[in-house]
Order: sequence, then structure tokens, then C-alpha cells
Amino acid sequence: MDSLPLLADHPYASFLDQVEKPARYAGGEVGSVVKDWASVEARVCLAFPDVYDIGMSHLGFKILYKLLNDDPRTLAERCYTPWVDMEAQLVKRGLPLVSLESARPLRDFDVVGFSLQFELTYSNILTMLHLGGVPLRSADRGEDDPIVIAGGPTATHPEPIAPFLDAIVIGDGEEKATEVALAWARLKREGVPRRERLVAIARLGAVYVPSLYATRLDPDTGFEVVDRPLASGIPFPIERALVDLNKYPFPDESPTGGPEAIFDRMSIEIARGCTEGCRFCQAGMIYRPVRERDPEQIVDTVMRAVQRSGQDEVSLTALSTADVSCISPLIKKVTERLTAERISLGVSSLRAYGLEPDLLDELKRVRATGLTFAPEAGSQRMRDVVNKNVTEEQLLETAERVFSRGWGKMKLYFMIGLPTETDEDVRGIVETGARAAGAGRRAAGKGKPVDVTVSVSTHVPKPHTPFQWAAMDTLGEVGRKQRLLKDTVRPYRAVTLKTHEAHVSVLEGIFARGDRPLADVLERAWRHGARFDSWEDKLDLAVWEEAFTHVGVDREKYLGTLPVTARLPWDHIDVGLEEGFLAKEYRKALQSRLSPPCGKVAGTFVHHTNLDDAKADARRLVCYDCGVACDMTQMREERLTFLDRLGAHRRSLPVLTDAGAAPPAAAAGPSGAPASDGGAERESVGGAERESVAATEPKSGDDREPSRAEGEAPHRARRIAPAPKGRGGFRYRFRFEKAGPMALLGHLDVVRELPRVLRRVGAPMTYTAGFHPKPDMTFSPALSLGVISLDEYVDLRLERDLDPAALDALVAAMSAASPRGLVFSGAVKLGPEDPSLSKLIAGARYALAFARSAIGGDAEALLAARCSAALSAASLPIRREIDRLAKMVDVRQYLVRAEVGGPEVHAALARAGLVGDLVALEVEVDIRGSGAVKSSEVAAVITGEPGEAPGAITPPPHRAVRLQLFGRTSPAGSAAGERFSLFDLERARRVKPAPERTAALPLAADAE
Repeated sequence: MDSLPLLADHPYASFLDQVEKPARYAGGEVGSVVKDWASVEARVCLAFPDVYDIGMSHLGFKILYKLLNDDPRTLAERCYTPWVDMEAQLVKRGLPLVSLESARPLRDFDVVGFSLQFELTYSNILTMLHLGGVPLRSADRGEDDPIVIAGGPTATHPEPIAPFLDAIVIGDGEEKATEVALAWARLKREGVPRRERLVAIARLGAVYVPSLYATRLDPDTGFEVVDRPLASGIPFPIERALVDLNKYPFPDESPTGGPEAIFDRMSIEIARGCTEGCRFCQAGMIYRPVRERDPEQIVDTVMRAVQRSGQDEVSLTALSTADVSCISPLIKKVTERLTAERISLGVSSLRAYGLEPDLLDELKRVRATGLTFAPEAGSQRMRDVVNKNVTEEQLLETAERVFSRGWGKMKLYFMIGLPTETDEDVRGIVETGARAAGAGRRAAGKGKPVDVTVSVSTHVPKPHTPFQWAAMDTLGEVGRKQRLLKDTVRPYRAVTLKTHEAHVSVLEGIFARGDRPLADVLERAWRHGARFDSWEDKLDLAVWEEAFTHVGVDREKYLGTLPVTARLPWDHIDVGLEEGFLAKEYRKALQSRLSPPCGKVAGTFVHHTNLDDAKADARRLVCYDCGVACDMTQMREERLTFLDRLGAHRRSLPVLTDAGAAPPAAAAGPSGAPASDGGAERESVGGAERESVAATEPKSGDDREPSRAEGEAPHRARRIAPAPKGRGGFRYRFRFEKAGPMALLGHLDVVRELPRVLRRVGAPMTYTAGFHPKPDMTFSPALSLGVISLDEYVDLRLERDLDPAALDALVAAMSAASPRGLVFSGAVKLGPEDPSLSKLIAGARYALAFARSAIGGDAEALLAARCSAALSAASLPIRREIDRLAKMVDVRQYLVRAEVGGPEVHAALARAGLVGDLVALEVEVDIRGSGAVKSSEVAAVITGEPGEAPGAITPPPHRAVRLQLFGRTSPAGSAAGERFSLFDLERARRVKPAPERTAALPLAADAE
């Protein structure tokens, strides 16, 4: 049943309350950009084929969003895949999928651009096109339809999704995004036919237009491969775009807020590409050469991003951050700048082995609970096969260093199903973990905790890697190896084994090495319900089984060994590698031969961390002629320049010299969602050595990312300034309003937002003392989702002593720095004698607004009679269910007053954004230390049909507005006494709290 709209003119406003996390669809975040459509030449919708919570963390989206919106000729808006409940609502109501910024359907844009991060998000692309009013297939689109374009790592092998895309950008998108958008919009305005527009786009270079190329069957494999162009002047093969990163500084501002993103932090890309050459890793091959951002630019970006976003965590990201030439001094420099701001520093994909002790010491100083890295294979032979340049001795040395510095946990990532793997190699995975645990126990000392988690995923052969020709293990073989792992781990109590669902990997493997006929399978599966296939709890294998059978596609041909001489479905995409290079590496793998990392001196694990050592080492850098043109002389000079700019002139001594030094407090990360990647970053040490580093893989069983639910935060650390004596700081009470999109956020999201607002305006908060310091603040009782409030409060401590004028200026600045719908309306300074909110709040007034048509007849008279009956009742029971636990609540015990609202109430409703032919109730309820009643429960017992069972009472569609929170001059919890404002400190000081109010007000929804 629909409620009154919360968001003016938004097509979803009346039913957002009925879906999970409605703020996913509301927009209004800080950093979002709304431009005048008439003022630009081209309008781009950046469409991410996964849920908002994941897409908000994607680095590529942040880059393109800023780049397109900074250009006065273009605008960019965002759209994410609606969760299944929202899709059902849109289908039921015949409504289109719209963008967050202007609520425009996808079909209204000039360009709809998808990010291809992971093969199992393809079904979500079809969902978004269908709901957005865009024909699914390129061949079915008309002259006025937008161009559907895509980019990202999976764009390098796009044939299964190609029939649904008009164009695909190969390589870096920074230059191409604007160029393609402007060219398409200009040609469309000039009346150029659609096919000719596509030819013009293809001629721009680094753009693959599938409809302009013929295909044929390859006799060696039976694959359908791209054979030749069908238009003159278009490239074949299609070469990738490559940009100078320093010409495109990483954005220091992007949309921030809304429901908590899975990786809720400000991520900064510090380099693109990887030197290590792991043979299973697609990202390490397609993003060559390594390009590092200027460290001074990085530090400046980090500090500006912290101030503009207000986030309390920054992550430095790269495919393998340990192999960024200046990573050690860069971490130290950033840490120094962030210390005073109480900002956590995260470093993704930072493998532990090979790092110098002083960097481990620095990481320990900034507090991290565990280190994570990826040996990938359980024997030295297999590590040589995959070109993992690490020895058993180095792994054990790393374990010793880690546990001797007070860490209690270590995660090791491995794969099964690698080429030439034997059962001995599989057992070696567990045995390697056990040896690491043994080294850790000896280093940690008696009684210290040592926990080694061995996480094992299934290898998926990826295009453009040396293993692209290798067979993938069958489901039966994967199951057998997983059972072997479980049998092997039983004697090792210090080792925790985790394995992943293999069905997901097999489907990924089929689409990774797939050709165009798979498009029919994809569409068939989608039409029969395939959604969010990368989420294990959503993957419906029966749907896919039926689709493969119906279309008549043989899955086995995509999973078996491929001839090295055969033409493959992705060979028309040139990622810059020399012909024959991958085959040479494949042959070396089968012979268990290593190729040393490029761009380093042979045998070197990490780059020199100081200028003196770097200058003294004149040995040649390794280059094994992969086909990417690298200037080794320039590379060496650039590294010297970066070290000089960071002031890393001489080797520094380790921060900690005592191996038995007491560990600092363990870090606590916020709770997470299903383990999933945040786009271009990989939140695991050693994650860059995976083939899917740059891919978004929201698989609930994939714990290559640290599980926040387990309280782990590898390399994510909060530097703690010395705690002040006592609670410190100066106490203030702020009043604010929560309407529009903010009314669709849960209480914890609001709690998370306030410190960000204060950081944006430069008003430092004080922190609680203890094991996990947090901003010192106390909120008024939580509201249910969708309830508007014109009178909310928070008590908090700031480091500054502000006079009334400065406090008023701060209030205004906070409103300007807040998301849409969050408005601060006042503040007062509190003294030591002023009681807290939890001791003052005695009740609340609400307006319950109904559409007159929903009540019928003489609405005012009917509601007045219902109010009278409710107040005359001895009890008003209703059933409340929270987390599947039910209890009966007597609303009458809390209900103080209920009457039909007059002009003052209607004026308040208009201020809250609720207009129309409305009738309203004004109700007053008690709020006690033992609990409270929800506005929806009051509405139900007053307006529900008489005689209904307590658990079945349903009020007519309505919207609740909290008009006022107040104290009473009598003890809290008593209906007697005069109400007073929570800003009336004189009367507040005279209130004596009731004995039952011994604890702060609960923060759950039932505190309303």
C-alpha cells in the first residue's frame, strides 16, 4: 500500500518505503552533481550492473563521473541495478529505471555507459536496459535510442555480451568517454543515420563496434570468432587506449553518503598496471605498462578528499601496492598527514612478503589486526608454474615477522585447479598454512594467539593471460580437491580452511572464454529469472541449465584445453602484448619455469625505499619483451624523482626493535555485506595477483576481501592521538531536520553521516577513550525508516570553544555541507551541569498525514471519533515484530493525546514537503527509558479497522512527521508537567530523571 510521497516529483516516491534500503534510489548525496540538461551538448548515464552498495565504491565510475561533469559540454548521472524487490515494483507499476541525479529514464540519455567488471553481471545489464526503456539488442535500437557503450576489464573479451552493446571502449576510458559522447550527440543532432554514427565512433580508435564486424566458425575449436570489418576505415584488430595518469588526477570528490557502501571509504588510485607477471592474472596483463601517479599529487588528493568527503577512512589502491616504487615512503607520508585527523589509512592489495621491516612496523603502529597475502599455490613447483616469485622460506619469514609484531591473524589465499596441479600440490596448500602457523607460534611467544586462515578459490582461465588455453577443472574434480583439503586440515587446529562455491566459477569460466552464441543463452536465462548471478544466494543454476539446453550450446568446449594455434573469440582485441608472448609464458609454465618481475632488478622483491640505495644500484632492470613499450631509463629516473619528492633520502631504522613489543589495540571495522570487490581496488593483500583484481565480484562465499563481519581490517588502520584527560572537549547540543532522502536512511546511516559533516566544515570532534575510540556523541531516539522529523537532536563534543556567533556560523556551514534533506537549525553550548538527551527526553509530538481520499466521507469527523475512542480505551494492543521476534505492545500506555490537526500542523506538513488534499492527526506520546511506541503503531490503533486482531491492524496509507521532541518539568516518563524545549537549559537543569532512566535511549527503531 502506497504512502504519501517523500520526494517531490520523484516517480518512486510513493512506494520507496516498501523496498529494502530505499535510499539506494533517492540520490542527493554530498558530492553528487545535478546539471541543467539544456546547458550541455551530451548527456551520459553511467550504469553500473550491480547494486548501489557495491557500485558506489567503484573507482572507474568516480573517475568518469568527475571528468564528465567537470566538462561544461557534458553531464554524467548514475544508475545502479535495482535490487530484486525494486525491480518487482517497477515492473508491477510499469515505471522505468531512472538516474539518481535527475530521475530521468535511461532511454532519455544520449549515452548509456556500462562498466564491465565481471562476467556474471551480464544479466544485470539486460535488466537495466529493459527497465530503462532501451531495446535489449543493438540491432533493435532505433534512430532516437541512446548509444549503449561499455568499458572495463571484461571489455577485452566481450563477445557473449556484444550483441547487446553498440560500442565497447578498449583500454583506458578517460579520453574516450568525452570524445565518444560528444561525437555521438553531435552526429545525432546533425541527422546522421544510426549506422553511420556507429561507423564514425569506430573510426575514433580504441572503440569496438560489434555490429560492424563479421564472424566465422573456427574449425579448431568450434568457436565463433571475429573475422573481418564490414566497413572501411575501422580498425582491425582494435587497439586499446592508453593515457598518462598524471594528466588525469584522481578525483578528490565524488558522491558520498547514502546507505553504507560495502567499501565505505575514500579510495585513491596510486598506480595502474602491475610488474609481477602472474600467469593467471588478467589485470596484470591488460593494464601494462605500470604507470604510477606522482606521489605529491597523491598526498594532496588524499587530504582534499578527506576534507571534501568527510570520510574517516582512506584506501590507497593499485593492482599490487607493494610493487609501487615509492610505496613505503608514501605510506609514511600519508600516515603523518592523517594522524591528527584521526583518519584510518587502508592499503589494498599490499602483499606482506618482501616488505621491509620498517614498513611492517609502520603498519603496526597504525593498528591493523591481521595481514593478508596470496601464495596462490601450495608447493614451490606450483608457485613457479603460476610465476609467483616467492619461496617457502620467504613465506615463513613473513609469518615470523608478522606474528612477532603482535598481529594475531594472517590470511593466505590459494587457488586449486591450476595447470599441472597434483594432489600433493593441493595438500600442500593446507600444509603451507600449517607451517606458517608454526612459525607464527614460535615468533609470537607462549600464550599469544596465532590464527591462520587458508582461503581456497577455483582457478578460472582468463583471456589475455598465459593460461587462456588451459582447461578448467570440472565440478567433480573441484569437489574432490575440496574434500582432500578438508581431510588434510583436520589435524591442524591453528588453520581455518575456507573454500568457495565452484558452480559460480564454472559459469564465470564459460562466459570468460565465450563467443557470440552465448548471447542467446544469456537472454534466455535472463528472461527466465537470472538476476545477480554473482551473488551465490541469487544464482539459479536450474535457469542456466535450461538456457544452455534450449539454445543447444555445448558448455564443455569453453572449459577444455584450447589449441595454442587456434583463433580465439577475443583475438581481435589488442591489449598491447606481442604476438607469441602469452604462448611463450604458457610453455614456461608447463615446464615450471619462472619469469622474473619486469621493471625490477632480477631477484629483487620490492623497490628501494630511499634515494641513496636506489642511486647506488646501477644494475639493469628486467624486461622480457612482452610487447609493451617501456622506457626503462625513464622508469628509473621517475622512481628517483618520486623518492626525492617524498623526502626518502636515506634508509630509516625500524620503528619497533623489540619483537615482543605489546600490540596496540585491535582495529574494529564497520560491519560489511556479502564479500565483494569495490571495482578497481581489491581489498586483500596479494589480491592484485588474481586474474580478477579489477573485477567486481560480489560473491558471498568469496572472502578474498577481509570479512568485516569477523572484525578484520587488514592494513586499514586508525592512528590514535593521545587521549585527553577526562572526556575532553566542549559539549554542544545541535538541532536538525531529517526529510526527503534523509528520511529514507536508517538511524545508523545518520549516525555515520554527522562526523562526516563536521569534517567537511573543519570542526574537529573529540573521541571516547577506551579500546575503540569513537566520536563522542549521543542522538535522540531513532526513527523508523520513512518518518520525517523537524526536530532531532544530538549532543556531541567538539575540540573548540565556540561563542554564539561562531556556533551559528557553524550551524549554517553544516547545513551547506550536508546531504539533501539534512538541515541543521540551531545549537547551544552545554555546561557540565546540563543533563544529556537521554535524561531529558520525555515525549514527542507527531503529525500523521493521510490523503483525504484514503479516509473517505467526513474525514475530520471520522478521525476525531477514532481519536476519542482510542483515548477512552483501557488498552490498545498491537503486535510488534523485530528480526522475526514478536512481542505485544500496549500503545495506550504511551499515548497521551490524539486529535485532528489544525492549521499549525498543516503548515508543518508543508514545511516537511507533504502537500495536497490532506487530513492530519496530531498525537503526543511518552518516551520512557523502558521504551517507546512507533508512530506507525499509533496510526494503526487509531485508524485501523475496528475489531481487527492486534497483529493484523493496518492503517490507511499515511506519512508520519515528528514535530517536536520535548522534556517535561515532571520526572521523565510522567505525563504530568509542562513541556519544554530541549534547548531550554534553565528548565532542563531542574528536571530530576526518573529511576528507570538508567541508560541511554535505545537506538533501535522501536525507540521512536
